[in-house]
Amino acid sequence: MTTTAFGPTHVVPPLGMPAWEAPDPARPTVPLDPLLPVRLLERRGDWGHVLCANGWQAWVDGRHLVAVPQDPPAPDAPPTAVADPRSLLARAEEALARYRAAVEELAGGALDGESFRRRTRDLRIGVVVDGESVWLYDSTEKRWVYGDGTRLSTYATDHPPDTAPGAP
Repeated sequence: MTTTAFGPTHVVPPLGMPAWEAPDPARPTVPLDPLLPVRLLERRGDWGHVLCANGWQAWVDGRHLVAVPQDPPAPDAPPTAVADPRSLLARAEEALARYRAAVEELAGGALDGESFRRRTRDLRIGVVVDGESVWLYDSTEKRWVYGDGTRLSTYATDHPPDTAPGAP
């Protein structure tokens, strides 16, 4: 028997979402967790049939799924202003250290929940390392960059194309 690797096409929105056994509002099931990676298998109008990494399937309101990019930029893509990943890696390490310290204080009883939320509210970090590839979230420019060990290029941005940083 051959198994294929699970590759998500979407994630569940940050607040989670309701799910149904079939594309029928009368058949609800367990809601999906926030930011859960899923593969969209089929669309029927606004309904989306999704597969979760554990093999569980459900129907959701497909309009609310968040698409994830599938392939990094081609290696010959032009480099961006952030050609060296070290500064982004240093910022990610600093943000993670600040988050870790806040978690330690919360777990030790030195912070309450509201103080923890205030201390971590503006922290934005994202790092995915997969062999020689790295995806880093640049919170200053509000974009994801992809690196192959030699340079970085923009992978996705929070800005619409006409207002992206550095756009004419």
